[in-house]
Amino acid sequence: MKQFRIEAHPILNVPMLDKVSFYFNGKLIEAQKGEMISSALIANGIDIFGHHHKDGSAQGLFCANGQCAKCTVIANGVAVKSCMTAVEENMIVQSAEGLPVLPEDDRTQSFEPIEEISCDVLIIGGGPAGLSAAAELGKHDVDTILLDDKNTLGGKLVLQTHKFFGSEQDSRAGTRGHHIGIIIAEELDQYKSIKTWKNSTALFVFSDKKVGVLKDGVYKLVTPKRILNAAGAREKFLRFQGNDLARIYGAGAFQTLVNRDLVRPTQRLFIIGGGNVGLIAAYHAMQAGIEVVGLAEAMPRCGGYKVHEDKLRRFGVPIYTSHSILCAYGDKSVEGVTITAIDEKFNAIEGTEKSFTCDTVLVAVGLDSLNEFTQEAEEAGIPIDAAGDALEIAEASSAMFNGKIAGLKIAKIFKGDAVEEIPESWYSKADMLKRHPGQIKEYQSLTDESGVMPVIHCLQEIPCNPCTTVCPTQSIHTEDGSLFTLPRYDGKCIGCGKCLLICPGLAITLVDYRKNADMPTISIAYEIGNYEVKPGDTRELCDIDANPLGSFEVVKVDNFRNVNTMLVRFEVPREIAKKVAGFRVQAQEVSRPLPQPVIPKRMKDDAMVCLCERVTAGEVRALIRQGIHDLNQIKAVTRAGMGPCGAKTCEVLIKGLLREEGIAPEEVVPNTKRPVFVEVPLGVFPGGGVK
Repeated sequence: MKQFRIEAHPILNVPMLDKVSFYFNGKLIEAQKGEMISSALIANGIDIFGHHHKDGSAQGLFCANGQCAKCTVIANGVAVKSCMTAVEENMIVQSAEGLPVLPEDDRTQSFEPIEEISCDVLIIGGGPAGLSAAAELGKHDVDTILLDDKNTLGGKLVLQTHKFFGSEQDSRAGTRGHHIGIIIAEELDQYKSIKTWKNSTALFVFSDKKVGVLKDGVYKLVTPKRILNAAGAREKFLRFQGNDLARIYGAGAFQTLVNRDLVRPTQRLFIIGGGNVGLIAAYHAMQAGIEVVGLAEAMPRCGGYKVHEDKLRRFGVPIYTSHSILCAYGDKSVEGVTITAIDEKFNAIEGTEKSFTCDTVLVAVGLDSLNEFTQEAEEAGIPIDAAGDALEIAEASSAMFNGKIAGLKIAKIFKGDAVEEIPESWYSKADMLKRHPGQIKEYQSLTDESGVMPVIHCLQEIPCNPCTTVCPTQSIHTEDGSLFTLPRYDGKCIGCGKCLLICPGLAITLVDYRKNADMPTISIAYEIGNYEVKPGDTRELCDIDANPLGSFEVVKVDNFRNVNTMLVRFEVPREIAKKVAGFRVQAQEVSRPLPQPVIPKRMKDDAMVCLCERVTAGEVRALIRQGIHDLNQIKAVTRAGMGPCGAKTCEVLIKGLLREEGIAPEEVVPNTKRPVFVEVPLGVFPGGGVK
C-alpha cells in the first residue's frame, strides 16, 4: 500500500522509527511505532474511517485533539478516538460502521480503592502557558502536578515550525516553536517539586473539590489546593454546504499530521480563514510539499500578521479577502471548493463564485477557550487561575509570558515573601504581546545607495523585535524603543545577515552595493527547501505586494543549517533592488479556478451544525423561529449536543444561528454541561482501572 509520508522536510528531522503492523477492516497495514491510529490510516491513504449510522455519511479526522468524535473507530473491540489512541502491534481496528455490536467484556473488574493524591497546584495543560507556569513554580519549590493528554509536552508548540514573534528575552522570539517546547519541557526536569503526568486527561472538577484524572488509562482523584487552567482552546467549526465531507480538517489537525507525525494528508489544499492560524498553516503546507490552492478570508483584510500574508502572496498563494466558502463538494470526500465574494453583511454576492479543484479544505476560523475547568472549579470552591488560550485567545508568545506571570503569582501565594513581587513592567509586556496587529505604515526612506544595508519589509505594528537584539552593530531599533513599533535601520551594516536569519516573518532583505553599485546583490531569506533553489536557476522576483519585478538568475545560495534557513542571492538593477521582497515559488497553474463554478444544488440550511447527531441548520432554525431559545430544549428535540463530543462543536454554531435570528445572548438559556468533559470507558471508574 502506498505511504503518504513526508520523507524530507526543510525544518524538521525525519526520524527512522520502528515499524508495527496492524489490521484495518481485515487488511494488514504498516504503521510507525507509537503513532496514533488516525495518522497511521491517513499515512496509508485511508481518509474515511467509517460511516455514520444515521445517513451513511463518511467519517474521518477533523480536530486530532480529542475534542470531537468524528474519527471514532473500534480498536480491539472498544470504541476509541483514533486521534488519541496509539497503534499497537497486531491491533485489530475496524470501521465504526452504523451502530456496531461490541463484543461482551469478559474482563475481570478491579474494585481496589481509587488512588487519591494531594498537591498544592494542579496545572491542566502542558502547552506554552502550562509549561511556563510550571517552570516558575519549580523555581520556588511549589508541589505541583502538571498533566497533559498527549505523550509529549508542549501543546501547540510541538506543531510550530516557524520562528516565534515577540521578544527574544521574554518569549524566545526568533526560535522555532517546536524547539521552544523542548527547551521548557527539559527545564522542568531539574525541579523536584514538579511532577509531569503525560497521557493524562482531566475529566471533571467535582463539587467535593477533587479532580478526576485518567492517567495512562487508570482513574485517579487529585485534590489540589489550587488549579491553573492552561488547557488551551478548541477550534471552531464552520457552517457551509458539504461541511460533513471527509478531508475537512481543523488547522490543528492538519499541523499535527504534517509537523508532528510527518504525514502528508493532501496534495491540494484550500484554506478558509486568514488569521495567523490559517496563514501559518498555509506556510507549513508548503514546507510539507503540498500545493496551497488559495485562502479565503471573510473580512476585507486578513486578521493575521501582514508579514505572514505578504510572504504567502509572494510565494504564489492567492488570498481572497471579503470572500467566504459557499460549499465543498465531492462524493464522500472533498473534491473541490467554491468560494464567493460577500458584502458588508456577509451575504454572498451572486455571480462572484469561483471553484477550485482540491482534495482537502482546512477550516481556520478561530478558537474557543477551554473554560470548562474554570467554571467547575469556581462552582466547587477551588481557587483557580487561567493562562494562555484558556484565559484569552492570543499568540503562543503571549501564552508563555502570561503563564510565567501566573506561575509566579501562584508561587507567591504559597511561599509568601520568599517570592519576589511581579514587576509592573511584566503586565505591560503581557498586554503588548497579546495586542492585535496595529497600523500599517510606509517604508523607511533609505536614500543611501552605497555599502550594504538591510531593507525592512515589516510595515505593520506587531509585538516583535528579534532583529534589534541580534544586530552586532546595534543598527536596527524600533521607532520608540518599545516592542510594538516598527523596526528601523540607522547605523552601520556589516552585511552579516543575522537579521535576515532571525526574522520570523522573512521580512528583511539585504542590499549590497559594494561589488557593483549598478547591479547590487540582494539576499533573501528562504526556508521552503523542498522547493529547491540553486545557483543558475531563474526566479520571478516580486515586491511586498507580490507584484512582479522581473525574472533573474540565482547567483549564490548559502545554507545556514543551524537555523534551517537559506540566503538566496540575486544581482538586480539598482532601481528595483530595495523593492525586492521575495520570489515566486508556486506555479500560477496551481491556483487557477475552474472555467465554470460549481454551484450547490442543496439549500443553505442543509449544512450540518451537529456532526455527531446529523442535525442541520434548518432543523435548528425552525425551532428558534418557534420561540425556542433554550439550548437544552433544542438538544432534547433534535439531539444536537447529545453526541459523543458533548456539544463542543455544535454549540457555537447553534449560538450563531440564534444571533442570525435576532436573539440577544442574554435571552439564550445555556447548555447544561455533562458531568465529564471527555468520553471515558465506564470500566475505569469502579476501582481505578480494568484488569
